[in-house]
Amino acid sequence: MKKLFTLTIALMAMVSIAKATPSTQIWIPSTDIQKYKTGHLNIDAFIADSDSADGARKAPMSVIGPTFGLLSFEKVQAEAGFDLINQGAGLDRYPLYFHGKIGTPENSLCKDSPALAAGMYNAGTRKDSTNQNILYAIAAKTLPVAGRLSAGYYTGNKNVLVDETGSPADNGLLLSWDRTMTEISDKLWLAADYQGGQSALGAFSFGAAWAFAPNTSVIFGYDIYNNPSVAGRNTFTVQVDINFP
Repeated sequence: MKKLFTLTIALMAMVSIAKATPSTQIWIPSTDIQKYKTGHLNIDAFIADSDSADGARKAPMSVIGPTFGLLSFEKVQAEAGFDLINQGAGLDRYPLYFHGKIGTPENSLCKDSPALAAGMYNAGTRKDSTNQNILYAIAAKTLPVAGRLSAGYYTGNKNVLVDETGSPADNGLLLSWDRTMTEISDKLWLAADYQGGQSALGAFSFGAAWAFAPNTSVIFGYDIYNNPSVAGRNTFTVQVDINFP
């Protein structure tokens, strides 16, 4: 964690202007897409909130990787990138995962049309081990006062996304709410999201973000897993997001 903290501070000092493993809420993908010719660096840490029943503590998981905007069109946008994921387990021999997304923003198809996005993430490089290959589609609409509501669905590799019995648990709902709390500060953002399913991916997460600079924000959140038998103990998460031209 000392190394992660040092790296975070160093990157924040090095990067200069700017706002998401694909662009996400706290846990699930969002309809946000990185703008053309811009980049984004995410540095995420997930830390178990307590020891397991046998007295052992799940190793912290860290995720670091860039995302780049690919299309210059106003109504159709796309992004792609990769992550290096460290889980403190044998899978760390294959830490590279890819992701990509295409979508359209709110009001671009017609008046009051929702934002739409579809993509893939956690495309690992080890067959039936890290290649979760999660495909998803999601829609979002910003409502007056209430904030933005999102809903979608995902499916992945049934040989990797399994429950504690080894049975496939490779699909489920994606739901979220988020809002910038302008009544308090334009720098404060709140969110809650949910990913269905009984694999290690299923979770309810909530948290808050603060924009410390025009191009840098930090999310402080908490993750409650649907199936602790697979995912382990709930986790605190700290996520640093940095944009650059």
